[in-house]
Amino acid sequence: MNYRHAFHAGNFADVIKHIALVAVILHLRRKEKPFCVIDTHAGAGIYDLGSLESARTGEAAEGIGRLGGVSRDPHYPEALRIYLDCVNDEGEGRYPGSARLASRLLRPQDRLIAIERSSEAATALRSALARFSNARAIEGDGYERLLSLLPPPERRGAILVDPPYESDDEFKRAADVLARAHRRFATGIYLVWYPIKSRAAADALYGEVRAHGITSALCLEIDTGRPGTDRERLSAAGVLVVNPPFGFDEAMRKVAAVLAPLLGPAPYKPACITLVSTPP
Repeated sequence: MNYRHAFHAGNFADVIKHIALVAVILHLRRKEKPFCVIDTHAGAGIYDLGSLESARTGEAAEGIGRLGGVSRDPHYPEALRIYLDCVNDEGEGRYPGSARLASRLLRPQDRLIAIERSSEAATALRSALARFSNARAIEGDGYERLLSLLPPPERRGAILVDPPYESDDEFKRAADVLARAHRRFATGIYLVWYPIKSRAAADALYGEVRAHGITSALCLEIDTGRPGTDRERLSAAGVLVVNPPFGFDEAMRKVAAVLAPLLGPAPYKPACITLVSTPP
């Protein structure tokens, strides 16, 4: 498949992926020691939900568009509230990509390195991150640049691997790079986003991870169960979290309880959001 950020910004998959990223960064912030966030496929940094690309798919309306008012309840999970605060701070009709979202949560001692292969998107990314002095945008191949950046000097950090899945071997390549990165920086927290167009492909990703000896992992998946003609569109996606921090599982289950009824295909028919502590 071809998953370009501009067409899908703010959809259900972004919502889950970005809340998971926020939860990980909040965990890292609990200690005063600095940390580094690396985003391997950062995109343009910020997206106009009124653009032709967004209007063509209409996916934001079925994702972030369903969450209006959720942040007003102080009893909702912290990661969900802070995620929504970050989105709302961008202004109406604007949605932050993962790099800009992470930049908003950095402290002065923390760093972000955001990588983007497309020259046009990398230019936009630099502009989107310009206001954040401890965020850096790099043009290049995210897989290749990642390995050269590990381990980070801080020895603490999170790595988001979020490729467009344009090639048939993308799942295998993501798993291979994850394994190589894990060997260099075994204590890092890794989040690997993946679409679920094929259950077999997703399961193969888990198999590759197991084969490389990575045992501390959690699979967070969402299936919106959209019927009929919507089957041609992405209706399920997941995030594989390697070295999930303490409490992450419980926090995301609380998030799932709030989001499932909002992101389903129809009223009173919730989405299915599951967490598996280790790959099946």
